[in-house]
Amino acid sequence: MSNVENQIFSSYQRNPDLYDEIYDSKGNIKDIYQKLFDIYGGHSIQDYINLNSKAKASFFNQGITFQVYGEDNVQEKIFPFDLFPRIIDPEEWDIIERGSIQRAKALNLFLWDIYHDKNILKDKVVPLELITSSANYLDQMKGLNPPGGIYNHISGTDIIKHKDGQYYVLEDNIRCPSGVSYVICNRTALKRALFGVFNHYQTYTVTDYAENLLEQLESVKPKGVDIPNCVVITPGMYNSAFYEHSYLAKTMGVELVEGRDLFVENDFVYMKTIKGPEKVDVIYRRIDDAFLDPLEFRPDSALGVPGLFAAYKKGNVTLANAPGTGVADDKAVYTYMPDIIKYYLKEEPILNNVHTYHCSRPDELQYVLENIKDLVVKPVDEAGGYGISIGNRLTQQEIEEVRKQIKENPRKYVAQPIMSLSVHPTYIDDSESFEQRHVDLRTFTILGKDKEFVLKGGLTRVALKKGNLIVNSSQGGGSKDTWVLKK
Repeated sequence: MSNVENQIFSSYQRNPDLYDEIYDSKGNIKDIYQKLFDIYGGHSIQDYINLNSKAKASFFNQGITFQVYGEDNVQEKIFPFDLFPRIIDPEEWDIIERGSIQRAKALNLFLWDIYHDKNILKDKVVPLELITSSANYLDQMKGLNPPGGIYNHISGTDIIKHKDGQYYVLEDNIRCPSGVSYVICNRTALKRALFGVFNHYQTYTVTDYAENLLEQLESVKPKGVDIPNCVVITPGMYNSAFYEHSYLAKTMGVELVEGRDLFVENDFVYMKTIKGPEKVDVIYRRIDDAFLDPLEFRPDSALGVPGLFAAYKKGNVTLANAPGTGVADDKAVYTYMPDIIKYYLKEEPILNNVHTYHCSRPDELQYVLENIKDLVVKPVDEAGGYGISIGNRLTQQEIEEVRKQIKENPRKYVAQPIMSLSVHPTYIDDSESFEQRHVDLRTFTILGKDKEFVLKGGLTRVALKKGNLIVNSSQGGGSKDTWVLKK
């Protein structure tokens, strides 16, 4: 065993049944990780503990936190961050990027179709009742033409690498995908802690996200507007992703507003300022559909802006993402994504789907009920890892409870085989050592009018609990910096 391994990787235990991102099947370090492995191995565990503590303090001092909602309380936590980065080579990234753009474009065409001609429903490629029964389908969006023809301006695609070495999409997020601010903060923290490592690798920047986002938002400005005034609307400082809302507004150089800062007059939206009202043309919203406008949706919403939807219908303001996009990130619609891609783009899917059973289909319902122990059961409309049941972790009593829930509302649930997410060496505070932890990747794709952009990196999320497959921060997950290497 070399001196390098005797340092911080000496106690690393590799499970040969799992796909390890940095070791090959024979237990050798993969070429793209060798230099990194040597550099990190040159530090002692104590060095690493000190660097890790500095990175945590940096996150805390910058307010890089998120909130976890418990049964009795709300906790503010530092977003757990691991200093050992994940590396993706250019060839693999090319597949991920093209696949992410393909899905985003197909979903945008799907949304246009189901709110206009409904051809995909008439052709019975996607069942009509799947759409009409979706809680996120908005009748108010029928026949509406969003500026620039874009519904899902920002898409988050959750991708895993299975033990067969292939990438699979777990789900598409196109309501309010979050986490991009952590991508940028992870890079900043790593540069501060270990700047020298970047001298050995040519990696793409991730700090160009905000300028690209602003450019895409400006490209979908309402007709007749020359220089659009953009804002970010947040539910407020108690929202779990408030740090991200404020970060994106600051880095785009636009105002961060709450509903009470805006008002509508003659179907135009204005922002209250100390200099008087200022017209707003594009709103990047981080508020759910139901709370956007109390005159149109939930009348008890104090987060939205009365009359906002009327201004949107008149084409006087752009909302990103468009209301009603949630119908397409329903996990039941995900089961049809390969067909949706073929239908609109006449292409084969670049990224694989995970085989998914939808419990509204009687034969698939029966299979799920009989095989829960081998499946992951997910509610179709939840986010953040909530409501997920992993069959081989459940007691017999818990399996019976899941069966009961599914039978009561089959439309609400899908099930997938338990996929073996790839693992990556991750520093674990409790053991003060590196251990295997499961990871996934969320890519961020932006669509504008005749424009597209994928952030070259994305968010590698880490399931910090040993053996856990759920990577969401709300479920105790953390993250890593993600390096996409230049060709």
